[in-house]
Amino acid sequence: MNSAATPRPWLARLHPGLFGIVLGLLALSSAWRRLVVLGWAGAELIASGLQSGGLALLALLLALTAAKLLRFPHALLMEYHHPVQGAMLALMPVSCLLAVIVLLPQYPAWLAPAQAVIALALLLQAAISWQIVSRLSTGQMPAELVSPALYLPIVPGGFVGAIAMKMLGLHGFAMLLFGMGLGGWALLEIRILNRLFSGPLPLALRPTLGIEIAPAAVGTLSAISLWPELSADILMLGLGISSGPVLAVLTRWRWWSSTPFSFGFWSFSFPLAAMASCVAEAVRRGGWPPEVALMAVLLVSLLVAFLTVRTVLQLVQGKLLPA
Repeated sequence: MNSAATPRPWLARLHPGLFGIVLGLLALSSAWRRLVVLGWAGAELIASGLQSGGLALLALLLALTAAKLLRFPHALLMEYHHPVQGAMLALMPVSCLLAVIVLLPQYPAWLAPAQAVIALALLLQAAISWQIVSRLSTGQMPAELVSPALYLPIVPGGFVGAIAMKMLGLHGFAMLLFGMGLGGWALLEIRILNRLFSGPLPLALRPTLGIEIAPAAVGTLSAISLWPELSADILMLGLGISSGPVLAVLTRWRWWSSTPFSFGFWSFSFPLAAMASCVAEAVRRGGWPPEVALMAVLLVSLLVAFLTVRTVLQLVQGKLLPA
């Protein structure tokens, strides 16, 4: 009775969803860096600040996760086997892949450590994907826990992994991962959409709605890397596909706007920042007014600023980690 009443230590409650903050910051830094090419003054400074913040937070979370593994291995193992938290563990390797993508062009001499990080991240991502697909294919996934979080190990992981492989010069492996991302998207889409169209998600899962935007947005961004010669028209086609999930999420605004704030709402930041990067790239390739790209990046930046303020307030109040 006493042990049940005693709250778990905060380190044991460290949530894998916190890595979604890293993804949002690094993706937004990439979007701002694309504005540099369009001639916007100050964009590089903002991009560098966001990048530094994202990398510092990634280093902190990796250190805390290592400490959690040493002190509370059972807690991490339970998360790995959980249908939702297990999928969210994929945010960690995807964050590491995105960090390499951001850093390698700036520090090409770091190729060897980058290769090691990418290899380890992809292995961890594969293990998490295996667990999720196994649950889905054997009927062990509870229907009430089906949510957009299931996309994370396979879809964004495959697309971001493809960009990382392309940067290493491994175009064939990049195409393989891109195809796996597409296949995973097709595999999961019907199941997840059927669940979303059947009614509101449980309260604790509603912040994962932002992940629904990710497949089309991140897939378009991955295609930009794999095929640098893609025209602006093709990018606009990808953005058009991405707008469908955005509208679907907006139509459910009553569900997620009535949900108490948590760091889970950072799930909106990464896919929307990816869309902003796609807009900036389409503007550059199409020779369109650069103000369009600036407006897209600024809108996502306002969202990230809001999420940052609310998250810091929760941290100060001691409410950041779930009980």
